[in-house]
Amino acid sequence: MVTGFNHLYSISLSDLKKINPSVTIAIPVLNEEKFIGKVLDVFVHNSYENIIQICVADGGSEDRTKDIVLEYSKKDPRVVLVDNPKKYQSFALNEILNIAKGDLFLRADGHCIYDEDYVEASVNALLKSGATNAGGTQRYIAKNRIQAGIAISSKNFFGNGGAKYMDETFEGYADTVFLGCFRTKELKKIGGFSEVNLTNEDAEINLRMERELNGKVYVSPGIKTWYYPRVNYLKLFKQYFRYGKGRFITNKLHDGNIPYRSKAPFYFISFMIIYGALDFFLKEKQLGAVFVFAAIVLLVLFESIRFSYEKQEYFENDIWNGEENKIPGPLSNAVFCFFALLIMNGAHFLGYGWQMIKTLFVGLKW
Repeated sequence: MVTGFNHLYSISLSDLKKINPSVTIAIPVLNEEKFIGKVLDVFVHNSYENIIQICVADGGSEDRTKDIVLEYSKKDPRVVLVDNPKKYQSFALNEILNIAKGDLFLRADGHCIYDEDYVEASVNALLKSGATNAGGTQRYIAKNRIQAGIAISSKNFFGNGGAKYMDETFEGYADTVFLGCFRTKELKKIGGFSEVNLTNEDAEINLRMERELNGKVYVSPGIKTWYYPRVNYLKLFKQYFRYGKGRFITNKLHDGNIPYRSKAPFYFISFMIIYGALDFFLKEKQLGAVFVFAAIVLLVLFESIRFSYEKQEYFENDIWNGEENKIPGPLSNAVFCFFALLIMNGAHFLGYGWQMIKTLFVGLKW
């Protein structure tokens, strides 16, 4: 039997069960009292037999999140509440990494639903692929119309830029993945998660693993997680503004060597602003910027309608989790998808640009 981790991808599933590497579950949270109990139940009552730590790093919750975690810890000593005074996920993950005892380090989110075999599927994918990080495709679950529109928009090319981990049918190597399962020693070897990145730390560490460990990222559709998107557009705007900031930082840390989709909204919207400004200052408005802008908006609207109709069956079966007699139709989803796409790309542009300007004056600080 192979005992090292570097060549485990060559063995069978039955042998994987014999190896049974120990796992530390890492869950960063902030104000997740509605979800944290369900999340912990998945891991406390899991079929995978060698989960040795279930660490919840709390970033200063003002609800009952910490109380709920402490209640679970009294019943199961594997559940550990970790203080994260710096609030953000990258700090939380490093706090957990500092105390991690498992062979493997499995990320989880406090705002998700997990399939019952999430742990086993993650471990198997990591070991059989030989990757440095293995995770699943990002699935969505919606309870209201705004969440429905965000979920649909996130599955569209205009919303995800063709990211492979957004495709539930994709299996293979990619540049990043949702959450992920790592070898703890490898994470510690490269110094853990970037604390300059308060968002986009997941993509950043995959880039660093590729550079420093010659690592690969593996996406498996068998690792199933459902994510709740933001419940309103203001929260969506704030989320994608932070995403834009994080992606600029990652781009700066890696000398521009990040996927083009991570900077495309900034470059495209910047070009359109310059194009519009040039047209405005030309005496005879020869560039027709107004017509080009209108055509782009109509294109996004048409694509929202087309895609919403195409994905309606998938939406009803896999995304909608609200009242059965209130399932949004494709036209409703198209409207909310359209606004979500505008907000996601616009907020990303503003966040990326803000961080770029800020970096010029105060350096690479959040």
